[in-house]
Amino acid sequence: MPTSTPDIRAELAKVYDLEPSLSAAEATRDIHARMSRVIPFADWARHAPYVIAINRLKAKRGAVILAHNYMTPDIYHGIADVVGDSLQLAIEATKVEAGVIVQCGVHFMAETSKVLSPSKTVLMPDMGAGCSLADAITPAGIAEMRAMYPGAPVVSYVNTTAAVKAASDICCTSANAAQIVRAMPGDTVIMTPDKYLAQNVAKQVPEKRIVWWDGACIVHERFTAQDLREFREFQPDTTIIAHPECPPDVVTEADFSGSTAGIIDFVTQNQPSKALLVTECSMASNIADAHPQVEFVGPCNMCPYMKMITLEKVLWSLHTMTTPVEVDPELIAPARAAVERMIEISRRPRAAA
Repeated sequence: MPTSTPDIRAELAKVYDLEPSLSAAEATRDIHARMSRVIPFADWARHAPYVIAINRLKAKRGAVILAHNYMTPDIYHGIADVVGDSLQLAIEATKVEAGVIVQCGVHFMAETSKVLSPSKTVLMPDMGAGCSLADAITPAGIAEMRAMYPGAPVVSYVNTTAAVKAASDICCTSANAAQIVRAMPGDTVIMTPDKYLAQNVAKQVPEKRIVWWDGACIVHERFTAQDLREFREFQPDTTIIAHPECPPDVVTEADFSGSTAGIIDFVTQNQPSKALLVTECSMASNIADAHPQVEFVGPCNMCPYMKMITLEKVLWSLHTMTTPVEVDPELIAPARAAVERMIEISRRPRAAA
């Protein structure tokens, strides 16, 4: 079976007409309109044949495509059935009726979908699409933290493997982390693996003693408070919006901090004339056309793992039904319980949490 991009491309070309096509672009102008600010129509002619082929094959396979907010616009707007942050995708994975899920994101997201829907086929277009946070913590690390802080509940970021979720008491996302921590019993709460998310949550939930594992996101840890101060001097009329995976001093410098869903809500509600999103590059690209009056400015950092998922790989995944994600059956029940506890608490009114 082909494993390299040129070989995959050659095999796909035997079955699908994937040459750049202005006629295909014209036929999908309605789709292109969702991303016209960031993908010129001439470039859309390269993407349109893949989008047409994927959408047809998706229907034939009875598949649904879940795409994270960090996917490129051609995926996010062109082929996705459900888009959102980790929490939104986790919830939607429990609702979809399709027998096949294609996960456009990173590997832990596909594992989460499999944990929540073990009878479904969950396809990962590139098994190499990992996550620095998921790689940072293991069940042994959870055990180490429990030994250091006996009786303290373990709240693990959803950006973790199924094995880590199974070893934890509950999961959280950046959207609901403060709510989850506040709902935990006792005075001390263990958070893994993102130290910066934990430190930012600690400021929001001062009534708890939060201890953390030493992990970080390779995208968000690269931003510095000095970067933001210098940018603000250069463009003082810019609204700076930071993700809570950034270091606390970066979050302090920002005008607003929130999850990917929170960032979208903030931009929608406030409509700043100029905005700097201190997060992964594709965020601004994916919401640009919905907010034409907002000028999105750099800099940003790109996640190399998210960008491993391409239209070509999604088409190959659906064409060959590869690669199915499997989770150890013994891990499914405890991992699902940790995610379901998170979902249940996140649905409560915030004041009740």
